[in-house]
Amino acid sequence: MSCELMVVCAVQLGENLCLYFAELECDAFSKEKTLHRFLRNVNSQVLVVQPDLNLAAFEDVTDQEMKSGSGMNFYMHCYKTTTPSAGMPVAFSVQVEDKSYYMCCEEEHGKMIVRFREGEVPKDIPGESNIIFFKKTFTSYSSKAFKFEYSLERGMFLAFEEEDSLRKLILKKLPREDEVDETTKITLTSHNERHNL
Repeated sequence: MSCELMVVCAVQLGENLCLYFAELECDAFSKEKTLHRFLRNVNSQVLVVQPDLNLAAFEDVTDQEMKSGSGMNFYMHCYKTTTPSAGMPVAFSVQVEDKSYYMCCEEEHGKMIVRFREGEVPKDIPGESNIIFFKKTFTSYSSKAFKFEYSLERGMFLAFEEEDSLRKLILKKLPREDEVDETTKITLTSHNERHNL
C-alpha cells in the first residue's frame, strides 16, 4: 500500500449514501484572464525587458517612453488552479517590437535566475511550471502592492538587486514569507495610471 497523498473532490452521493470521489491533478493551471500592466518597484521605476541583451531591469522612464511601451507593457496572465491556497497563480509576458516573450526561471551555475524566452504563455498547464508565480499581497496594510513567489521554490520571490547602476530583476530567497523586504515590493499600474499609486 502506498502512502502517497492524493487530492480528491467529492463528485456524487450514490445509493446507500456512498460518496464518490474524483482524483484532482495537483498544480494544474488554466488561464482565466489577462491584464495589461506596468510593473513598478518601490522607487516607482518601471520594469523594462531587453531580450537581445538578456536583461530585465527597473528603470526611470518618461511618459513618452511609456507610450511606446516596447519591453515594458506586461501581460499578467491569471490562472485558476487546483491548489488555490498558495496565492493567485500568474505568468508574465511582454511584447518587444513584434515578438512576444514570457518570463521563466532557470538554473544557471547553481543559481536560479529570471529569463525571458521568445514564445507565448500556454492556456493550460497540466502540472508544475517554471513560468508560474504566486501573487501575494505585499503586507496586510498594503493592498495595492504585491510580491510574487516562484511556484517551484517556496520562499523565492521576484525582486531587484543593484548591479552596475542597474536595478536588475532577480529571484531572492527570503528566510520567512512574512518578512517585509522592499526589494520584493511590486506595484501593478494600468496604462491609465502612469505614475505610482
